[in-house]
Formats: sequence, structure tokens, C-alpha cells
Amino acid sequence: MTDRDALDAVSPLDGRYARYTEPLVPYASERALMRARVQVEVEYLLALADLDATPLAIDDDQRDQLRALYGEFDREDAEVIKQLETEGYGDYPATNHDVKAVEYFVRMGLPAGLDAANWIHFGLTSEDVNNLAHRLLVGPAVEEVLLPELRDLRDVLVEFAHEYGDVPMLARTHGQPATPTTFGKEMAVYASRLGRAIARVERTIESLSGKLAGASGTYAAHHAAYPDVDWPAFAESFVDDLGLEHEPLTTQVNPCDDLAALFDALRGANNVLLDLDLDVWLYVSDRYLGQEAVEGETGSSTMPHKVNPIDFENSEGNLTKANSDLTFLGDYVTKSRLQRDLSDSTVKRNVGAAFAHCLIGYAKCGNGLDKVVPNEQVMREDLESTPEIVGEAVQTILRREGHDDAYEQVKKATRGREVTIDDFHGMIEDLDVDESVREELLAITPTGYTGVASEQADGV
Repeated sequence: MTDRDALDAVSPLDGRYARYTEPLVPYASERALMRARVQVEVEYLLALADLDATPLAIDDDQRDQLRALYGEFDREDAEVIKQLETEGYGDYPATNHDVKAVEYFVRMGLPAGLDAANWIHFGLTSEDVNNLAHRLLVGPAVEEVLLPELRDLRDVLVEFAHEYGDVPMLARTHGQPATPTTFGKEMAVYASRLGRAIARVERTIESLSGKLAGASGTYAAHHAAYPDVDWPAFAESFVDDLGLEHEPLTTQVNPCDDLAALFDALRGANNVLLDLDLDVWLYVSDRYLGQEAVEGETGSSTMPHKVNPIDFENSEGNLTKANSDLTFLGDYVTKSRLQRDLSDSTVKRNVGAAFAHCLIGYAKCGNGLDKVVPNEQVMREDLESTPEIVGEAVQTILRREGHDDAYEQVKKATRGREVTIDDFHGMIEDLDVDESVREELLAITPTGYTGVASEQADGV
């Protein structure tokens, strides 16, 4: 079998966007799943040998050879397993079963002189192997590939917050001019939100769990063979040694509540970035942010002048697709008819695709942030052209001074009208207030009315 050319790929994940998704190959590919299954089978065989109850004995040299089956697992090994499953290999007929093919592969790799074929996959159901193998891939995929990208994005947002914490900018609530903020403070909000989302993802990785309890979660086959062995304790030790939490009560399947929590945590992080994509797109549209033109890039097939916010649009599309997939996966993997139905097997093969859309979305968002620069002059001009936004400050200070109708006074003078700063000053001059208060009110400007935004930006 030859590799399909990227131009013939059915999915853009392995075609157009292959250069972005390449880091996930060691965790999300068919070959990766095969390797993880071999790891579980080998380590389980070694754990059985460590039980006093079994006559199985494996020396150190043989252990090294067995661990090399997954430690040095390569493409040729994966092709052997695929042949065992679909065509047959050597003396083995086709299994038409992916886990059984892995079992036979381990058999073929037994060190010379080790009579252990009957102990491979002893008492297990395929889901014992699969649920552990998937988690051995999912956890590192998030930890080693997705989280570093999210942390990098947070660092960029923190840099924006610190560098532009005192750059005033018109805020908008309901799309209308509102109390000013600073660009840095707005980026600080996203940095803070993303930081919390990252922490939640980290917690869910630490809580990934596995089971090793047989065909219906009762350790029945194990107990029938060796009733004096504490098989639940054995399983807990084995799962813990793989770096996972032990799930003691299951059906044939691990209930997958842990995976659902991880998928939901990733959705939370994605939602923060989707909100960021939308806001930055609007800032670009309002000319609050300028974009660096890339040499040779075409913004429009008909309008030569255009520099489109394509990275944020691409990020938005991929993160929306990722969230759709993650929602589907989280809902689906937590349900299974009775002890188990096979639909979960094909569904879990799509986890890598969801992660791939996440990864593309993160990369595109980062590319976009690298190109934008705040246009401070436009921001200031916009603030100065909407002086009515200081009305909040004026009516609040008047309330402090005991004016019961302060809100109504300012509303009458500003709402639905085109107001200038001179109009405000005229109203203030007519107010019955102490001269010190009048000076305080006259000193308020749209560009200076940003509260403690700069301190908030510095604090992230």
C-alpha cells in the first residue's frame, strides 16, 4: 500500500493542512494506536509474570526484548499488524479483528525460548486493551501538542496586555459606544480566561482513568483461573503504573466520563479563542488594529488593496468544527448499550480529527496575532468623536454630590443626540456645584476615562 498524495486526501487534515497536523501523527494515527496496544499487551504480560500465582517467568533480557516491540515500533511493524488483520501473515489467517492482530504480533515477537503465547491477552477483552491504549495517546496528545500551543497564545496575549495596557480604546456594549477601556486591558481579559481554561484542561488530563476488568467488568475469567489472586488490586496497580487513574467499577467499557470531561475542557478553551477571533476581526474591521501585509499574499482575487483577517477567520472555522466534533464525542462515548456496543470503536477513531481542528485553529489564531498592531491614532480619534461616553462619569460624580436627578440631567443632554465636548462643558458650567467639583468634571476626557484599566492589564 502506498501513501495517498496530499492532493488526493479525503480530509483536509491530511491534505491541505497536513503541515499543521503533523505533530499529532505520533498520537492520533492508526500506527500510533497499534503501538499503544502493543505496549499494553506487553506490559500486561510482564505484570502477569510478576504474580506469584502464575508459573510465567521472564528474565531481564527477555523483558528488554519484549519492551522493544513497542519501544522500537516502526512502520513495518504496523504493516505486519494490518496484514494480520486483513490478509493474514505467515501461518496466521486474517483475524478481521484489530486487537487480535496485535495479540498475534506480540506472539510473533516473543524472545527465543520464552514459552508465553498462552499468557498474552490472558483473561482480557479487547476493550481492556483499547481503553488503556486510547488514553495513553489522548493524554500526551493534549499535553505535548495542544497545551503548548494554548500556552503560547496566552503568552502572546499577556505581552499585548503589558505593552498596550495604557492605550485607550472605545468600548462597545450592545455594539454601541460605551465606557472606554484600553486595548491592553481587553487582551488581559482573554489572557486570564485562557489561563483558567488551560488549568482546567490540565486537571482533566491528570484524571484520565483506565479499566482492566474483563468482558463485563467482573474479573470473571481472571477469578476463575486464579480465585486467590486479588485481581482488582492487580488491575489498580497495573493501571496506575501506566500513569492513569484506576476505574474500579465498569461494564465491558470504561464509561469514558473522563474523556468527556477532557473534551468539554478543550471546548472551553476553544470558546475563549473563538470569542477572541470574533473581537479581533471586529477590531480589524474598525481599523483599531492594522495588519502587516505578507509579501506575495493575495487578499482578494478582484480587489488588489485588501489585507483580509484570514487567519482569524480560519481559526474561527476550525475551532467551530473542533467544538462540534468534541461535543459529539463527549456525548457519544459516555453511552453504550448494556455492557457494550461496537459503535464506540469507530467513533473513538475520530478523536484525532477533533484534536487536529483544534491545533489548526490555535496555529491560525497565533499567526493572526503575530500580524496585528494597534492603531492608536484611530482609537483616540474614535474616542474624541464620541464625548457622550463621559456622561457616566459626570452623572456618577453628581450623584456623589447629592444630585438626585443627575442621571436624568445627563440623559436629557446626551441621549439620541450628537454631542460635542463643548456641549458637555457648557452643561457643566451651568451646574450648581462647588468650583472644585466643576473643575473635576471639566477635567474628564474620553481618552482619560479608563478607570484602572492599565493596572488591570499589568496585573495579568
